Amino acid sequence: MTQAPAPSPILFFETAFAIQRTCTIRAAVDLEVFTAIKEGHNTASALADRCKASERGLRMLADYLVMLGFLTKSENTYALTQDSEVFLVKTSPAYLGATLEFLLSPTLFEGFCDLTAAVRQGGTTLPDQGTITEEHPEWVTFARAMVPMMIGPAKWIAEHLVSTGGTIRKVLDVAAGHGVFGVEIAKQFPDAEVTAVDWPNVLTVARENADAASLGDRYHTIAGSAFNADLGEGYDVVLLTNFLHHFAIPECEDFLRKVRDAMAPGGRVITLEFVPNDDRVSPASADFALIMLVTTPAGDAYTFKEWDAMFQNAGFGRSELLAVPNNKEHVIITHLAT
Repeated sequence: MTQAPAPSPILFFETAFAIQRTCTIRAAVDLEVFTAIKEGHNTASALADRCKASERGLRMLADYLVMLGFLTKSENTYALTQDSEVFLVKTSPAYLGATLEFLLSPTLFEGFCDLTAAVRQGGTTLPDQGTITEEHPEWVTFARAMVPMMIGPAKWIAEHLVSTGGTIRKVLDVAAGHGVFGVEIAKQFPDAEVTAVDWPNVLTVARENADAASLGDRYHTIAGSAFNADLGEGYDVVLLTNFLHHFAIPECEDFLRKVRDAMAPGGRVITLEFVPNDDRVSPASADFALIMLVTTPAGDAYTFKEWDAMFQNAGFGRSELLAVPNNKEHVIITHLAT
């Protein structure tokens, strides 16, 4: 007979001390430890000189990075792992260090520090309804910081649209942020014009990225709330990337009706979201619901059944769920009802 394992406090202590991991990666990125090792500064002494910090401090920080799996160590020499070299060296095209400006922003940090109150209230305790406040400065931080994380899904969506065929002449990018989703589609479809909707302060970032891609007069903007703005009409593709999870289902359905009225016959909605299974505890991306609790009054991580029902209630036809390679998010492609 197999004996049940003895109770263990290990998970409790790992969770209680998890902030150490967060602060460690923050410090390593701030000090450019990974970039320094790539340059050949691979001992505590050499790192101290390159990173302008104490040798004692660099030794302790680097040793903990080894324990976490970000570095390896042989005698007194440190080396990058493959993942660290790709994602944490500043000269790498896939560098993710800048995303910490958003992922560890004061808004998120302060919200989680007050999680007890958010749970009691059933929504954010942050001032002015959290991140859905009009022209919240957090979205400028997001727009500038998250391009490295979003460029992969953006390219994949554009390539998927190419593979499915059809003509795309008008694209609406709702809550465009950095604008890379619309920009990548415009790169693949030279005749397509993109209209980005977001707050004025955020659209400056989207415009910068559109100009860098030489889209010129193919890129248009609508400043203001997507819920209130005149979106125009005749769109072949509408992008809803990481947007509607901030709102309750009735608000989502109302907005989807507005989207439907702005679309051309045969149009498609491309929704990028963290989509939990029906059990709401798997896959790992199901944890996104807690972020919505902390930062919004009524947002959530919705299941595919809930997304499908929202689109159906708003007058759309079928939806399909697609996994995005090497990403925790999923794409939902929804067609207009025929």
